[in-house]
Amino acid sequence: MIESLQHFFANWITQDVMVVAFFAAAIALLVRGSRNERWQRAWKFMKGDRLGLVAGVLIIGYLIIGGLDLLKISPTTSVFDWLANAVVGLQDEPTKASYSAPFATHTFSTAKPEPLQFPGRHFLGTTQIGKDTFIQALKGSSTALLLGGLTSLIYLPLGILLGISAGYYRGWVDDAIQYIYSTIMAIPDILFLIAFIMVFGKGVGTMSWALALTSWISLCRLLRGETMRLTERQFISAARALGQSHWNIITRHLLPNVMHLVLINFVLGFSGVVLTEAILSYLGVGTPIGTASWGQMIDGARGELSREPVVWWNVSAATVALFGLVLSLNLFADSLRRAFDPKRS
Repeated sequence: MIESLQHFFANWITQDVMVVAFFAAAIALLVRGSRNERWQRAWKFMKGDRLGLVAGVLIIGYLIIGGLDLLKISPTTSVFDWLANAVVGLQDEPTKASYSAPFATHTFSTAKPEPLQFPGRHFLGTTQIGKDTFIQALKGSSTALLLGGLTSLIYLPLGILLGISAGYYRGWVDDAIQYIYSTIMAIPDILFLIAFIMVFGKGVGTMSWALALTSWISLCRLLRGETMRLTERQFISAARALGQSHWNIITRHLLPNVMHLVLINFVLGFSGVVLTEAILSYLGVGTPIGTASWGQMIDGARGELSREPVVWWNVSAATVALFGLVLSLNLFADSLRRAFDPKRS
């Protein structure tokens, strides 16, 4: 039984295809939402928010790099690898299983330094097995994109469905949903994640399920409260008086009016997923060894900081890349919140 579930969580979907499908659906929703007057006002505000625009551009850059790394030319080579090699001229050291410092011409070894095959090209140095540190830091975007996309694919529909249902139907439906998320919230998140991954096995698919099972709660509670507020408005009372079905009221009146909250929660949730993956990988229960991941890079660099001289470039590259994405997501989410704020003059 456990082996069957492990296989399911690790291979439940074709991951690359589902991530592409998810972001295609997200773009379609944004295009449709852009016709809404409220969204148009928010877009006008965001065009004047320079900090938010810069953060948005950085996020798009991360997504492009991650997407190119997910597109494979061969089982071992991605489009990003090909571009890094053919266009920029950056590639790994195939025969040098040793560190090299930034812009170095020889391996980082006090005993017997050896010349590099590509001297001076590694401006952030190489890892212990000769991989270019800069390339590995950029490739971590693909794991963030894959994990964030798969997690969102699970928790967003779940949070929207349960949150709106609890706020609209109330009564025993609301009580049952509150009981479910209150029970889950009683378990510390990190312990739940570690236990889930240890039982069902490491992998991006398993981690996505584990993160989704804890991420939907905040969205559900947010939408529950907003739906309760909206159901007291006159346009909902009018829709009921006209005999519209519950489905029409939810899909045509409630859902469009909470989508901005879903968007803000998605951006903040993406940031939380990236940070959690780094924490779990650092603890040794995250993505499998060999995966291009900032958490794996930081975990592998722990012993490097005790060397003499210190190998600082690997942990620095991963930390800066992780910090850049998380900061951009938080700044962009804050810009979205201010753009959709009904109290904004």
